[in-house]
Amino acid sequence: MRILIVVATKEEVAPLISEFGISIADFLGTPQLISSDAGLRTADFELLITGVGMVATAFALGKQLAANKYDLVVNLGIGGSFDHSIALGDLVEITQDTFSELGAEDDTRFLPIADMGFGEATFHPSKKLADLYNLFNTFNLKQATAITVNTVHGNEDSIKRVADRLSPQIESMEGAAFFYACKQYNVPCLQIRAVSNYVEKRNRDNWNIGLAIKNLNTFAVEFLKLYA
Repeated sequence: MRILIVVATKEEVAPLISEFGISIADFLGTPQLISSDAGLRTADFELLITGVGMVATAFALGKQLAANKYDLVVNLGIGGSFDHSIALGDLVEITQDTFSELGAEDDTRFLPIADMGFGEATFHPSKKLADLYNLFNTFNLKQATAITVNTVHGNEDSIKRVADRLSPQIESMEGAAFFYACKQYNVPCLQIRAVSNYVEKRNRDNWNIGLAIKNLNTFAVEFLKLYA
């Protein structure tokens, strides 16, 4: 089993890096690929740090997939939640992710790129935890839909508009780009997010990035020990 873990920043997976004793130089804004035997049964997982945002993610992952074959590619990261029934720190498995800004404005109406006939904006994982033996029951993660944005929402009016239009539960800056790249190479993929904040008027005092990262990495370590 050859697995690629894809993350935007090394900070999001610092505990994972520490757990498996991976040595990594300072991240300088260019994609980094880290390989480690990690003490796993297959001794075969890699970690790709792409940089933040959909452009960096699509470029780095596309380049990596063009030159390598993987049995599974997993996107890990933190994100904001529109859904207050999901607690800060909770993990979710993303079942659908949409480029929410991809389209055109027709005065006050938004025209999705699919309606314009220029392509897709919504993507899905090709694998689910439920497909991977009994891992779904092991981790019992909530499932959620997501949007991918260039600008993280922090304005009440824009939050209401996107919520009314797409009813998303989770927001990130990379997820749909990850799914897009994986779809182009027909590689099995899934996305896991830990909720670090609620999507609301920006107030970092209400965030809990530390808890989100802790829970995300607990999952990642156990996932790799069980499945890799």
